[in-house]
Amino acid sequence: MNTGSISLSYRRYALGLLLAVNLLNYIDRQVLFAVFPLIKVDLHLSDTALGFLGSAFMLSYLLIAPLFGWLGDRWSRTKLASGGLVVWSMATALAGFAPGYRTLLAARATVGVGEASFGTVSPGLISDYFPKERRGRILAWFYVAIPVGSALGYLLGGVLGQTYGWHAAFLLVGVPGLLLAIPIALLRTPPRGGDDVVPRGIKEAASAGYAALFRNRSFVCNTLAMAAMTFAIGGLAQWLPSFLNRVHSLDVAQANTLFGATTVLAGILGTLAGGWLGDRWQKKNGKGYLLVSGWGFLIGSPFAVWAILAPGLAGCIAAIFIAEFFLFLNTGPLNTVIINVTNPAVRAMAFAVNIFFIHALGDAISPSILGWLSDQWGLRSALLITPGAMALAGLLCFICGRFVVQDMAQVEG
Repeated sequence: MNTGSISLSYRRYALGLLLAVNLLNYIDRQVLFAVFPLIKVDLHLSDTALGFLGSAFMLSYLLIAPLFGWLGDRWSRTKLASGGLVVWSMATALAGFAPGYRTLLAARATVGVGEASFGTVSPGLISDYFPKERRGRILAWFYVAIPVGSALGYLLGGVLGQTYGWHAAFLLVGVPGLLLAIPIALLRTPPRGGDDVVPRGIKEAASAGYAALFRNRSFVCNTLAMAAMTFAIGGLAQWLPSFLNRVHSLDVAQANTLFGATTVLAGILGTLAGGWLGDRWQKKNGKGYLLVSGWGFLIGSPFAVWAILAPGLAGCIAAIFIAEFFLFLNTGPLNTVIINVTNPAVRAMAFAVNIFFIHALGDAISPSILGWLSDQWGLRSALLITPGAMALAGLLCFICGRFVVQDMAQVEG
């Protein structure tokens, strides 16, 4: 099937459907952090144990991703996406029946398994529906689900948790995903690589598998930059609602509503701006996506420091907005770099490796690290390591720019 045989309206339908599933992905992922204070009191947990609930999800997510990456380059991507949606939706809903810490931990780990199946195949699938010159903007629309879904997770979790308890919050956000499983499974799919498939080297690239990805300098540097970004985002996203609760004396619903509203506005604006800027800069410069991301990280890091140290709530929220805008600016560009520097035959594996390392070095460890540091120094001091991770991500983007033009040429030629 040629991409041209799929109508523009159907491509937009596919993008909208996959965007809706990605929204549920992040709602179900982030609802946990909205109800952190309620779980802490109900189950009598330390911050270290609380943080490990977030880490358990990420550990299963990153460990199972390489298997789904291998399957994704050899099997039906729509069926893998649909199956993953069923698994994580059921696991989220079942967390609402968890009687204690261990069962809640197991449910959150299972959510990671389902989301890994969707996460490894969906970016490449979406990019195959649209031409190369629009990838930054298209992926930005797909990844706008990160701020919007995360914000909805905080908002729904905060309101439902405050009103009905944390068990009800998990149950009510988990069920809707089951309604989209069949439409995802029935999606018509374009050829791998879309209109930009390069016949030469496809079989060789597929047989080389994961080994070839580690020889790709742009892919490695880009992944390390995303790992540093994910460490910062994971730490801020999982602990800022609790920070607002403890330091600025907001209740659970207030903290999550305010943080969620700030995140959704900054995230939508930053993600869409990054996709638009990345596509425009890329036309003028072969490393345009990386320049947008690198400067975004470096500009955003001092605002993250301000958000943590600001004495008043107004200054804190203003700084959170600016820091999040520049963090989300990078989402579309950096994911587009992965697609542009990897062969279509191994893109699911490329995203699997990326998922493994950005979470293994990022938000699989940052919740527990920040939780432990919070127990030692207090939450405000612990959060100050996140701006340093943002600055490191910016430097790695500039290093990646040294190799990206050559590596893109190898894929295209």
